[in-house]
Amino acid sequence: MVSKFCMSLPKKNMFEIKIIKPFLFELTMTEVEQLKKVNRKIIRIDEDLCTGCGNCTVACAEAALEIIDGKAKVVNDVFCDGLGACIGECPEGALEIIEREAVEFDEEEVEKRLEVLNKKNLTETEQVNQVVAEHAHQCGCPSAQTMVFNEAETETEVGGKVPSALRQWPVQMHLINPNAPYYQGADVLLSADCVGFSYGDFHRDFLKQKSIAIACPKLDQGKEIYIEKIKTLIDDAKINTLTVAIMEVPCCSGLLALAQEGAKQASRKVPIKYVVVGIQGNIIKEEWV
Repeated sequence: MVSKFCMSLPKKNMFEIKIIKPFLFELTMTEVEQLKKVNRKIIRIDEDLCTGCGNCTVACAEAALEIIDGKAKVVNDVFCDGLGACIGECPEGALEIIEREAVEFDEEEVEKRLEVLNKKNLTETEQVNQVVAEHAHQCGCPSAQTMVFNEAETETEVGGKVPSALRQWPVQMHLINPNAPYYQGADVLLSADCVGFSYGDFHRDFLKQKSIAIACPKLDQGKEIYIEKIKTLIDDAKINTLTVAIMEVPCCSGLLALAQEGAKQASRKVPIKYVVVGIQGNIIKEEWV
């Protein structure tokens, strides 16, 4: 296994052989299975129940879970401590703690993995910022250009044309600047993409007199960027309230989890309300977190 392990012969002792262990997170599951195992507690995921919402991945401090091919998976047994902090975040009950043979939990390997993931997230953030900058300044594309709109003041008669309540641009979470003037001290709506298409009175009931950011918790990449932006909205923009509007489908609850994680990392505290919208446009649930 020359590609995975190497031997060095120090000059002082030609017969001393030192085995240099690779990062365990670089090993495949087959190679991990060949390592020493113990009988211990570990997370099991029922893939038939899993919807791939990603709530568990946010709750796992060790980054042992990832969404792969639309399902949550333990990427490597060595990262799972078996304590089950992720279980309560699953809306479908797809996670449970079981006892089986597994490689021992290794905190040092977790730290190495988190370091690698943090560097990856930083790179992704820089890439997103670069794309936004190129669109906004180099090619003159208005998709990311910060704009503030004047909100219509007149009420609309029943059956008349409904004016837009949108007061800003852009709105997509990757494109927004959390320090933009329209977020300062504002009531902010964080909405799942589909809510605006499902709820008929979205502008009047949700968006009016609010600043907005939209995202898809299932399909969007770079969720760590979203968490950091939510944290910035709370700490730097000093938003007043945060309303999270999601669909009733299980995967959509991941947006609320992202909002809660961003709020958890923030030093300020703000009231957070979440609204669950049915696929036929009715409000199923509305309450403060």
